[in-house]
Amino acid sequence: MRGAAMSLTAAVSGLVVFLLSVSVVQGLDGWGVTCSSTEICAVKGSTLEINCSYTYRSTWDDGENTGEKTFWFTKKEDGERVDLTTDAEYAGRVEDLCENNICTLRIRNLTESDSAEYRFKFTTNLDVYLGYPVTLSVTDLQLQVSRSGSSTHCLNSCPPGHTSYIWFKNRQEVKGNTSPYAYFTYESADSYSCALKGYEEFPSPAVYAPKLPSVSVSPSADMEEGSSVTLTCSSDANPAANYTWYKEDEDSPKASGQVFTITDFRAEHSGSYSCGAQNKLGRSNSTLTQIVAKGPWRLLPFVTIPVVLLAVISLSFFLWIRKKRASRDSSELEQRPGNREEPLPDQGQREQQDDLQYSTVHFSNNRAEPLYSNMRAGQHLGHTEPQEATEYAAVNFKSCAPRTRPEDPAELYSVITKIH
Repeated sequence: MRGAAMSLTAAVSGLVVFLLSVSVVQGLDGWGVTCSSTEICAVKGSTLEINCSYTYRSTWDDGENTGEKTFWFTKKEDGERVDLTTDAEYAGRVEDLCENNICTLRIRNLTESDSAEYRFKFTTNLDVYLGYPVTLSVTDLQLQVSRSGSSTHCLNSCPPGHTSYIWFKNRQEVKGNTSPYAYFTYESADSYSCALKGYEEFPSPAVYAPKLPSVSVSPSADMEEGSSVTLTCSSDANPAANYTWYKEDEDSPKASGQVFTITDFRAEHSGSYSCGAQNKLGRSNSTLTQIVAKGPWRLLPFVTIPVVLLAVISLSFFLWIRKKRASRDSSELEQRPGNREEPLPDQGQREQQDDLQYSTVHFSNNRAEPLYSNMRAGQHLGHTEPQEATEYAAVNFKSCAPRTRPEDPAELYSVITKIH
């Protein structure tokens, strides 16, 4: 391969890469390449453009020399250089635009994996030429805060001292600082970020003190004794916050870490808890969260007294109503005619007033004699005449039919006697 010449220039347009202004020239016998830089630093997500101009002799070795093909590559496969426009890793993101011996390589949506050495190649009908490698570094800007909280370093993978920086405080540009370091007096509400000059639309993530933390309780703030409760503290902060747990009216911290778990919850664990979130830029504390052990007398004082009084009043009123109703029902029952008790009548009165009919059957021991019946009015059982060798069977019948007139005692008794 004979001498080669290549020229690389870069233009910044919109979201286009910033190139270092170091001129590199290759040239030999009418062949020439001019490079604006061999090192490029670009921001992740931006668009890179590299412009290349080249020249070659129209005749070479007594023959006519004409250009045929140009392309960019970063690697080889099976010994052959791979055109970026055909590389699957760059599919849909790469363009190679050439006109009048000026070629522009454009890569959109840069990723950190695009960091590599890029080389330009052009061929004529008589020879092949390669340019010097151009090193691309794609950086994802980050901010590092010093321990003191006053110094901030804009971290990136760009070569040291080969780019300028822009600083932002609360999204407003801070004038006059182009170094990768900045010194600020931090306030809890302030946020800070940095960007490479020419990439203002791609600033680093902002750093700021923790916002007001929130506390969540699982499963709930009313706990059964012996169960497990988990408290989680969350705060928006960059750098990430460290967490500390406190119980109201206690000086020493209860625990550290974002999650605080009490595995065997007891009455003495009841109370108000809070968490503190802190990073190098500041600190913020959550509001109090109350957790209570469930039990009949373990409610809060401002809840216990009204609940107990209401329960006592309700129970007393219920018992008074019940007693009043029972007394009224008893009085009405005593006043009903059918429910009054009357003195028991004597034997004669019972026989006249009772709704019962009596039948006395006498059987003789001598079964050979004829059986006859003698109907007569019943007598008082207490004065019944003795019968010799007589067996009595008494059967009582209660009349179900309503009584329409006083019954004759003579009609109420029937005596059937079997004579010996």
